[in-house]
Amino acid sequence: MTLGDVTVTRVREYYGPVDMTPETFFPESTPRTWEEHSSWLEPHFVDPGTRIVNSAIQTWLLRSEGRIIVVDTGVGNHKERPYAPVWSRLDTGFLDNLAAAGVRPEDVDVVVNTHLHVDHVGWNTFLDGRSWVPTFPNATYLIAKADFDFWNPANEHRSVLGRGNQNVFEDSVAPVHEAGLTTLWEGSYTIDANLRLDLAPGHTPGSSVLTLASGTDRAVFVGDLLHNPVQIVEPDANSCFCEDPAGARATRRRILGWAADHRALVFPAHLGGAGAAEVARAGNGFAVKDWAPFADISEDAR
Repeated sequence: MTLGDVTVTRVREYYGPVDMTPETFFPESTPRTWEEHSSWLEPHFVDPGTRIVNSAIQTWLLRSEGRIIVVDTGVGNHKERPYAPVWSRLDTGFLDNLAAAGVRPEDVDVVVNTHLHVDHVGWNTFLDGRSWVPTFPNATYLIAKADFDFWNPANEHRSVLGRGNQNVFEDSVAPVHEAGLTTLWEGSYTIDANLRLDLAPGHTPGSSVLTLASGTDRAVFVGDLLHNPVQIVEPDANSCFCEDPAGARATRRRILGWAADHRALVFPAHLGGAGAAEVARAGNGFAVKDWAPFADISEDAR
């Protein structure tokens, strides 16, 4: 789709179950919310038979001012994830899907990691023999310094994930940093006249959102501010992965409020179905006003 002078393409890595029920994934959500909205939450976002949450792993590919920008890089192939078995040792056709969108790894100019969880940095690198090397050798990798410092094992920070992010920094972050490809930014970072990164802490200390403003069009790429559209209608319901629950709730309400007031499309990292939505204020929360005009990712997945 086109937003102002920017084109947005959806590149899939995975869609399907993530081995968690709504109660486990979103412990602060209420069963009533899932029941009241089951007509559109099922089956794209939760399987009605198994009651397991469905999620997408996808990259948003942007073309802006002659450059190619990749927003989040998914899980990656052949990564050893002993405490996140759903994402361990995958072998997906992600690079083929990227090629189908007309992009070779060497074509990418900018990589945005909205945060440094296991499912957002995996394709930063690929296995070349016995070494992890940058997948996008000509790109600048934009990483919030707060997340770089938090997830650096040398700093020994404790996380709500426990050991769930084990090996991620070593195989997917450190190699691109050591190759001199990273820019560690603080506060905000302007990519070009259409795109700006801002810190949006809560989910992780350095979680960020990418705002698109071009012509009369507005959009915001929010990473894991939302894992599931149930968090649109119940914005105080965090996922179980939020490092700062109060901060995550405040950030989610602030960003959703801005999106509703500016008619901005909201692009989370993990929504199946159409992948993105326009939201509107509704009582003490928000509602899905319309879905983005992308094909249903659920149709050809699993």
